Amino acid sequence: MDKRQAIGSWLSGPRAAAEDAGVDFGYRGEQLGLPEEGPGAIARPGRRIGAIAVDWGLCMVIAYGLFAGGDQQAMGNWALGIFFVMSVLTVGTVGCTPGKALFRLRVIAEGGGRLAPGWVLARSVLLCLVIPALIWDRDGRGLHDRLARAVQVRI
Repeated sequence: MDKRQAIGSWLSGPRAAAEDAGVDFGYRGEQLGLPEEGPGAIARPGRRIGAIAVDWGLCMVIAYGLFAGGDQQAMGNWALGIFFVMSVLTVGTVGCTPGKALFRLRVIAEGGGRLAPGWVLARSVLLCLVIPALIWDRDGRGLHDRLARAVQVRI
């Protein structure tokens, strides 16, 4: 390997360098037994970000209208609490929040089926901390989903 290849692999990242060396990573969700495309496939980041934006906006509107009384700091704090409660209740019962339903996504257990209540609670706590949701594995699952043994799939 000459210097140009070494620098190129450094710039493109470890995954690209491994793929150039012949490593096959497969598609997202292959290790979980999920299809590559269509219903049941791993949800793409764009849909997931759109769903959480809708959920957060809904929580901000509820907090502003019912609890904040015009105080911006209070509105943000109430919105986080409402987001937590909404996430626990909706994901725990129907498997999706209003934003996820709008973007046709559902949260399921790794083995399929509904996520257990304890895992829903742990997932919601980690999601409210934000940082675990920003750390992704090779399947595109956030750390909050991975630790809760959950998968966000397309409906």
